Amino acid sequence: MYCLCRSSKTIAVRIVLLDETDFMHELQDDLPGQALLDVVFARLNLIETAYFGIRYIDQDNQTHWLDPASRLSRQLKGNKVPYDLYFGVKFYACDPCKLVEEITRYQLYLQVKQDILQGRLPVSFELAAELGAYVVQAELGDYDPRKHPLGYVSEFRLLNNQTKEIENRIHELHMQLKGMAPSQAEFNYLDKVKWHDMYGVDLHPVLGEDSVEYYLGLTPGGIVVLRNKTTVAHYYWPRIAKVYFKGRYFMLRVCDKNNEISTYGFETPKKTACKHLWKCCVEHHSFF
Repeated sequence: MYCLCRSSKTIAVRIVLLDETDFMHELQDDLPGQALLDVVFARLNLIETAYFGIRYIDQDNQTHWLDPASRLSRQLKGNKVPYDLYFGVKFYACDPCKLVEEITRYQLYLQVKQDILQGRLPVSFELAAELGAYVVQAELGDYDPRKHPLGYVSEFRLLNNQTKEIENRIHELHMQLKGMAPSQAEFNYLDKVKWHDMYGVDLHPVLGEDSVEYYLGLTPGGIVVLRNKTTVAHYYWPRIAKVYFKGRYFMLRVCDKNNEISTYGFETPKKTACKHLWKCCVEHHSFF
């Protein structure tokens, strides 16, 4: 039960789910973010809820994760009605195949599919084809020429640069998956993609002290620094002594193998982006 500490008003929200469906919901703006999370968790029958969250975009076009403890009125501001919110994976399981609930794995499967489609998780031609074949098997079952005419793979949106060549390769691999159940295809998909270096990496654009463009990637193991899609540094959570920010500058204090402390600074595009990076970093550190 949630306590309403002041006069409240009803707000309308539209929540977009990972299967690209959405639904409308109304609730009191005095309620904490957890109340809205509970609505989504109940709708999806999720038990392993710690991996998930709801994103929203503020008036400055900065993305945030909904804070479970803060009132909705403090977070969802502005005149846009309904507020658009996006359900998704906040913390990627190190080994998604060890998740207890099949529905949890399914939501993670949907999230990774979206990550690949939107370019956040770049994949090679062959890996894209393998994963695509599992998706087709999960949704259509065994290949049947009577049901699946030429070009049937093109009905699926799997890659942002999808070509006929890769669709043909997906078709070839799909034919080899005869007898595989949909749940097994989704399991195999996750078992394959979990080894990718960029699996579950939450990227944030920054400038280094040399004014060169980098990305800081938050992972289950720590923070990676990428330049031109190449990892140039990796700081593991146990070695990170402190993270803090001042204005647009995000700072890392890292303890090396000799127990010597080094400080690394990065500039973010704006203050709100810096605070968001810091908060995501603290939450990742606490979770993992």
